[in-house]
Amino acid sequence: MIGKSTASVIIRETCVAIWEVLHAAVMAQPHKEEWLKIADQFQQSCDFPNCVGAIDGKHIRIKKPIRSGSQYFNHKFFFSFVLFAVCDANNSFRYIDVGSYGSSSDSAVFGHSGFGQMLLNNTLDLPDNTTLPGTTSPAMPFVFVGDEAFALGEHLMRPYSSRGLSIARRVFNYRLTRARRVVECAFSILANKWCFLHTPIHLKLETAISAVKAACVLHNFVRERDGYNFKDSLSHSLESHLPSVVRGHRQGAAVREHFTAYFMSPHGALPWQLEAISFLFIIFLAVKLVHLLILHFVFVVNGRIKRFLE
Repeated sequence: MIGKSTASVIIRETCVAIWEVLHAAVMAQPHKEEWLKIADQFQQSCDFPNCVGAIDGKHIRIKKPIRSGSQYFNHKFFFSFVLFAVCDANNSFRYIDVGSYGSSSDSAVFGHSGFGQMLLNNTLDLPDNTTLPGTTSPAMPFVFVGDEAFALGEHLMRPYSSRGLSIARRVFNYRLTRARRVVECAFSILANKWCFLHTPIHLKLETAISAVKAACVLHNFVRERDGYNFKDSLSHSLESHLPSVVRGHRQGAAVREHFTAYFMSPHGALPWQLEAISFLFIIFLAVKLVHLLILHFVFVVNGRIKRFLE
């Protein structure tokens, strides 16, 4: 039998060693040629050209750190720190930032991360702009995809606001969501592989952060060792689909409009995309109808209860 303090030291030192040994081997910053390979993977598996990564944040449950106040208390009403990740089409992490306050938004975490700063300062060594498949102009930048939490930028695409969308914009949102889902899948694979992520981590904050970092590099190591075996569950999926430091909102809007037009063109359209967004719209209306029926039911029941009490 060993004491808790001894076990804690062993866990922390082991996790730190795993990170230090594997980080450079399985999570090194990509160079131009590797970014191009990542873009090819997104094109093949997600049908989104010029995409070099999907970004998102995940809340990691922890016990309340000592003397932390509400800094780690998130909008979901539990204590956490944030795992921010950039993921490729093979569900491997290309960059992670671990340990930001749970009360921080994804955009704030992104803005203060090393990745966000590199994107802002144009030091990610992204490939030069190139045309989309089947087109001769314009030359388009390589982009990352995220959800509504992130602001639009020249190298960062987010969905259109969901109100009053044209068919073309709904198609864009559908196509972007299919590419963005790889990071959500990566988080699910990570948590299912390392089950301590399913429950609050009862470790000191520094040790918990080291454990999550170790789990992320082990995730990449195992996927490289065992092969990716990527099954394209996105191809016919009909599922619906951080203030930002990324400069160039106007440039970002123009880039997004070019992608939108391309996805409706003969070179960029998918055979099932219109069927997909139609199905999603029907689901949306059904959910709205159910919501209204529930509200009506509650209103009627409350009225009857009031009359009964009178």
